[in-house]
Parts: sequence; structure tokens; C-alpha cells
Amino acid sequence: MGNMTLNLSVWRQKNANSLGEMVPYIVSGISPDMSFLEMLDKLNEDLIRREESPIEFDNDCREGICGMCSLVINGVAHGPKRATATCELHMREFEDGGTITIEPWRSKAFPVIKDLVVDRSAFDRIIASAGYVSLYVGEAPDANAVLVSKNSAERAMDAATCIGCGACVAACPNASASLFVGAKIAHLALLPQGQIEGKQRVTKMVQQMDEEGFGDCSNHGECEAVCPKAISISHIALMRKEYLKAILNPEDS
Repeated sequence: MGNMTLNLSVWRQKNANSLGEMVPYIVSGISPDMSFLEMLDKLNEDLIRREESPIEFDNDCREGICGMCSLVINGVAHGPKRATATCELHMREFEDGGTITIEPWRSKAFPVIKDLVVDRSAFDRIIASAGYVSLYVGEAPDANAVLVSKNSAERAMDAATCIGCGACVAACPNASASLFVGAKIAHLALLPQGQIEGKQRVTKMVQQMDEEGFGDCSNHGECEAVCPKAISISHIALMRKEYLKAILNPEDS
């Protein structure tokens, strides 16, 4: 496959208080081996060369680790390839001459800052509310010193792979953050070190999630479908279980 020419329709918004709109662009000379963000870099180089304002978009590690690359591509958070962050998506997934729409996350709790950049500090406040172990648990123990079942260890590790990108919120018709919060609660609740403060943790984090304006989960499953780490919605069920235990027996939390 040779170099590609693409028709882009990109959301442009000057700031949080301005009205935005979809703006058409044509970008050419795109290698199929380029990542999606490299394609946007090429577009921005063209815009700067024409003395036009470049498109603002979040990015950092470009290795699928940091969760910054938050784009809705053709209506799908992170684009058409499952279990793939935007920065890991390559242009060979698209057709030469095709049209690609590019939008920011859409959620009241994620207000647009500029163009494709949104404010995801709501996630930071949820973690700050209780998403940690505050007790001193000593140095790292020997591997066999603390008994953890293989199933619990694997589930905790799966939950801990959440990179906090917010794709679950962007994809959910209710703009729910339940998969993010469920994953953050699960990876601690499944391990001995996290169980001591478990009840305070789940009640505070769920309360903060509600205060931030995220919607309720109604089991659509769209969050799991777009998660770049393929995190299971079973963690939402675990969160609900932990929350129910906490509100029914708060005295021993």
C-alpha cells in the first residue's frame, strides 16, 4: 500500500466557553505504518506551514500506557481496533481516500478545554478521595509470605491495567465512570493490603464519582468494548458488591 490521502472532519473549539464545530481537512502523504497521532502531527505541520492554528490533542507516552490519547474516531472511543489506544492505532486500519471524523470525549464531567482536549481531572479527584492504601504495610514481602489465590492475583492485575483514559465514560450512553472506578476499587479489594480500608474506600470513591456528575451504569457494556486494556465489566459487579457490604455494615469499616 502506498501513501494515503484522507478526508478528515475534526472538532475545533477555541476554549471551554466557545461553541465548537466540525472542520474539514485533507491530509496527504500518510504512510499506512504511521500511528494515528503521527497522522495528526503531519496535519498540524501542514496547518503551521499555512500559518493556521494547529489542532490541540492530548498525548504523552505514545506507547499505550499513559491514557492521554483520548479521541473518538468515527464515533468509537480510541477507534475501530479493539483493545487498542489511539496512539497504538495505525493508519492501515483506514481506507485511502476515506473520511475520518475526530472528536473529543463527550461528557459533562469531561468539559472541553480546547479542540480535542478535555479536562479529566474528575478522575484525579476520585482517586484522591480514597483510591489508595494509606496504611504502612512494610517492605515488599517474599512472594510466598502473603497467601493470595491465583484467581484473585490475576483479577487484581487485570484491574490494575486500567490507564484512566476515560474511554469508558465517552462510550457509555449514561457517561458512567463505573468501569474506571470499579477497576480501581477491584485491584485493591482483591488483595490483602487493600481490604483493611476497603469499606471507606468504596463509599468515598462512589460518592465522589456521583458528585463529579458521572451517570449511572445500566449494563450496556460499551465501556468494556472500547477499553484499550479490555478490562471486564465484572469489576463493576465487584464494586457494587463491595459498596453494598459497606453500607450494610459500616461500623466495622
